[in-house]
Amino acid sequence: MKLLSTIKFLGLALLFSVSTSVFSQSFQGKAFYQSKTTVDMSQFAGNRQVSPEQMKRWEERMKQFLEKQYVLTFNKEESIYKEEETLAAGNSGGGWGGFASSFTGGPRYKNVKSKEMIQDQEFFGKQFLITDELSNLEWKMGTETKQIGNYTVFKATASKKVTGFDWRSMRRRNPENRKKENDSTKTEKSDDPMDEIEIPETIEVVAWYTPQIPINQGPDEYWGLPGLILEVNADRTTILCTKIVMNPKEKDNIKKPVKGEVVTQQEYTEITTKKMEEMRSMYRGRRGGRGRN
Repeated sequence: MKLLSTIKFLGLALLFSVSTSVFSQSFQGKAFYQSKTTVDMSQFAGNRQVSPEQMKRWEERMKQFLEKQYVLTFNKEESIYKEEETLAAGNSGGGWGGFASSFTGGPRYKNVKSKEMIQDQEFFGKQFLITDELSNLEWKMGTETKQIGNYTVFKATASKKVTGFDWRSMRRRNPENRKKENDSTKTEKSDDPMDEIEIPETIEVVAWYTPQIPINQGPDEYWGLPGLILEVNADRTTILCTKIVMNPKEKDNIKKPVKGEVVTQQEYTEITTKKMEEMRSMYRGRRGGRGRN
């Protein structure tokens, strides 16, 4: 086993050195990705009786937020990751569709040389420009490989802290854990649906990168591996590269997003947390009003 691992790493080093020489000159590339988040909508139905037809409508309404197409335009130092423009699949309406749309993310700019990250982010109709230092995960390099298209990819894993209100990792709280909390605090069961929702503090991330494209870039917020990241599995979200175009005839300018109120990631997290607390207070007020009538 040790010999096989050594051979794999020697092959990786050789592949990386050859690829680096090929990409030593100025170039640009585009990687196209499919992003899909799996959500079990039935867990949010609670005690309500939901027909299969109604559940199907929920799933269709959420599909445009759970399944998206992105393009990553990159060179040796910079990249811009943004959603491909498509016709909207009908009105999102209210409910979970309208809720998810309030967290719509715009273009994400990364510069691996200056360690700069800029995220165009919309939250409840207001535009923000999140500017911060580009943070990297503590990747654990593996020897496992597989093929994605014409590329050999290597596995890397990391534990990622969930920042802010990441609805992609949102799930219904385990009923047993909720009961234990109520018993320990001697509180009555809440009718606030947000009390039934939890977001994990950390999630496990599996990335697959190829040294055949020795670029320290990847989709969304991911980067920091010795090759372009072609696949990411983060909690219930999978981002998979479907096509790569190297040195297109018509090159795009990789421009930094400039529109929106400039905030740091910490400031943006505080803003979203405060807004969610306000929404919970408003909901509780309406529920209390109903109870007095």
